[in-house]
Amino acid sequence: MISQNRRVVVTGIGAVTPLGNNAADTWQNMKRGMNGIAPITHFNTDHFKAKLGAEVRGFDPKKYLEVNEILRTDRYARFAVAAAQQAVEESGVKGTVEPERFAVLFGTGIGGIGTFETEHTRLLEKGPRRVSPLFVPMMIGNMAAGLIAIRHDCRGPAMPAVTACASGSNAIGEAMRLVRHGYADAVITGGAEASIVPIAVAGFSNMKALSVSEDPDAASLPFDKRRGGFVIGEGSAALVLEEYEHAKARGAKIYGEVCGYGSTCDAYHITAPHPDGRGGAQAMTEAMKEAGHTDNDTVYINAHGTGTPMNDAVETIAIKRALGEENAGKAFVSSTKSMTGHMLGAAGAVEAIACLFALNEGVIPPTINLQEQDEKCDLNCVPNTAVKAEITLALSNSLGFGGHNACLAFRKV
Repeated sequence: MISQNRRVVVTGIGAVTPLGNNAADTWQNMKRGMNGIAPITHFNTDHFKAKLGAEVRGFDPKKYLEVNEILRTDRYARFAVAAAQQAVEESGVKGTVEPERFAVLFGTGIGGIGTFETEHTRLLEKGPRRVSPLFVPMMIGNMAAGLIAIRHDCRGPAMPAVTACASGSNAIGEAMRLVRHGYADAVITGGAEASIVPIAVAGFSNMKALSVSEDPDAASLPFDKRRGGFVIGEGSAALVLEEYEHAKARGAKIYGEVCGYGSTCDAYHITAPHPDGRGGAQAMTEAMKEAGHTDNDTVYINAHGTGTPMNDAVETIAIKRALGEENAGKAFVSSTKSMTGHMLGAAGAVEAIACLFALNEGVIPPTINLQEQDEKCDLNCVPNTAVKAEITLALSNSLGFGGHNACLAFRKV
């Protein structure tokens, strides 16, 4: 092991989201404020309270997997394999590091819940002999990481991060630490989710977490007085993290540096955040300290911003605690979940990519459908239209059930 504090950069990205089937399309549609939310088509919602979702459209898994592989993988894993393939191809890292120094850390909140539901229905209707022998490997939450490792001959650590809605961010943060502290030279990381299935939508609905609006433009409403819950989304995003000197030596394109990471737990409640935002604030403080934040930084925060009544108000408190009232007021804050819905374990990875693009292009993606900003969410939430700003530090917040908090910090190189 190389025991030194190495710089970690992003050299490849990929995405399959409600806004596009690659990272470039996703970003272009995010900048223009495209709403990826529409009526759910994966199943009949006649008897469901929540009828909207942010589904991936036009995705062809045959571009990435053979037909027999598609039959052996859950939808979440197909998304993961596709996003990872895009990121690895763009980075050009494959073959430049030893397989034993090439790792995978890929998050998911729920894993193969679609497979679980399908096979459980088959068990009840047709008996135990009809349950697929591939049920378990298709369903388990580590399989996206395993499939990516097999495909790209990654013989270093290969594992998931499973911290509910913080999974994608925790995966990237822990991947950064693998490279920084010498356990790997490159890591494929990110998150994937495919939970727009009846059992998940029913469960989230019955805990009153989902918006029941039937208007796509009045459903995912971060920071708005009218907000009444999140809209469930699906998809994946992947990043290739690489040791800086190695990336520079081979002339790789560098999107930015992962320069800070904070990971905490509220230790308070299984679903509700602590009312004073202590865990989220601490995660942000740790990430900013590691990133060398100063009062001279121009900061963009891609907020967790789910559009649930409690989350957005508490996250506002957390941002003020971490940055201080004055700096919090100066920061640009937006929730891209207003466009993508809440992609659960994939959210943090998609939002990390948004931060990297925002740094490189000097454009802050908007919070769409923000018409009546809540006084409890009194930050610069970039309503409805992207704005130009030369930011120097981008932060991505993710908060998950179980009290998990993660914050990633990025800078340009």
